[in-house]
Amino acid sequence: MTGQNPLITTLQELNYRRTASALSLWKGEHPAIEPYRLYENYEDFLKLQTLEKIDRVSNSSARTRLKHAFIDHYLQQILMPHETETQTWMRGGVAIINDQRVYFKDIIHWCQQSSTHADRKELQKETGPLCKFFKPFALNYWGILLDILQRQLGYSSYIDYCSEKKGIDYGQYFTFFQDLLRKTDTLYFQAMQVWTKRRFKLPIDSLNRFDAINLLGLGEFDTMLPRDALDRSKQFFNIWKIDLTKVKGLFLDIQRTDKKSTQAMSFLLRVPGEIHIVINPSGGWVDLETLWHELGHGLSAAFTSPRLSIVDRELSTSFSLSESFAFLLQNASMSTLFLHRHLQLSLDQARELHRYKMLKDLAVFRRYAAKFIAEYRMFDDGSLSDGNPYAELMARHTGFYHQPESHLFDLVPEFYCLDYLLGWMGEAVMETHLHNSFGANWIFQPAAGDMLKQWWHQGNQFDIAGFFKRNRLGTLSADLLVKRWKETLSDFA
Repeated sequence: MTGQNPLITTLQELNYRRTASALSLWKGEHPAIEPYRLYENYEDFLKLQTLEKIDRVSNSSARTRLKHAFIDHYLQQILMPHETETQTWMRGGVAIINDQRVYFKDIIHWCQQSSTHADRKELQKETGPLCKFFKPFALNYWGILLDILQRQLGYSSYIDYCSEKKGIDYGQYFTFFQDLLRKTDTLYFQAMQVWTKRRFKLPIDSLNRFDAINLLGLGEFDTMLPRDALDRSKQFFNIWKIDLTKVKGLFLDIQRTDKKSTQAMSFLLRVPGEIHIVINPSGGWVDLETLWHELGHGLSAAFTSPRLSIVDRELSTSFSLSESFAFLLQNASMSTLFLHRHLQLSLDQARELHRYKMLKDLAVFRRYAAKFIAEYRMFDDGSLSDGNPYAELMARHTGFYHQPESHLFDLVPEFYCLDYLLGWMGEAVMETHLHNSFGANWIFQPAAGDMLKQWWHQGNQFDIAGFFKRNRLGTLSADLLVKRWKETLSDFA
């Protein structure tokens, strides 16, 4: 396969147009190409006959990646009017809390920054009817998508489609994470009950999802955050011989503005040539975690070998490996050693914050696992319209009440929760390998940076299992994560 193959270059150009448009909108700017014009002059390419050309590609891995890159755009071209309609209605969705307008898109930020428990209970009441109003739009979108997959593209189910795209046996992981949730039940609920009673003076079963967002933002510890934490943390990378201001193709946009989305995002327009990280900082520990998580995505892309084919650089169908790098850096930034040695918190402060960070991680991991199980069931039995199973599963495994009405708006396409889960499991294996190779203070060793760059250099030519095999990292497992949580949280009080 060469970069001159017209199938590849056309798909690369479509990816660029779509990502560049999304980047502009995320930054609150007017895109050079309006979303509704993304596919102008590509109508002939985006026909099913193109799949016949892709089927003649001899390399099976490249063939799968090209096929699904094409299907992504084929689906988006058809679904764009419906997606635009839904987004237009939802942009206007607003809850009125104490005369304050809280828009749908700002709910997470609002819960983290400026809400009380009473306000969050009111938000729950306000958003229920809004979700019911938006539900027909979401169901229409999913109905059209599933119909195209089955009638036009020949997939027996949505699970079948995702399984082929990502090379994952979802049924196997459905059982695996049910078991893992059971194994961590006691550890989680004992520790979380202590936290919620200390923080809110309430048991966990009196709290809702919006309270969980507030709690897991770690805002109660923001007074510990050094004023220059973000700038100081960026300087850290010089230890790994990485000057963030001089990494070719890496663009950091981390200034606070009212125009930008409150959600951080990495935009990979060209790998490794043009990577944008956009963050709208709010002034808490969540900013540090977010920056380092997105740097995990961005640096792994920026250090990808330019000698790899476009397919191996830009047309990955699974993102678990990238999530492993993202979680690796995110968790390093909240390690006791980094907090104490680099950000100069007292040792007691660093240990306390790290401990709550570990409980947050267990809570978020269980949330992802519960979401994956709920979404798998939803698509396995075709019950997209019924939010009650989702709400019951989420309450059972997180402890926090979830609204049945919100299930379609908590749903991430293509079971991306599993990419997070596998990535997090991979992070624990990588971190252990770095610890065993360079010692407990591996994060401060230049050689650790060299190893990371060697890993990043390999780009997306392997999925996470193939990457582990190639680099002799062992088997992807949750054992190291569970060990980490037990060591930190067993005596939580």
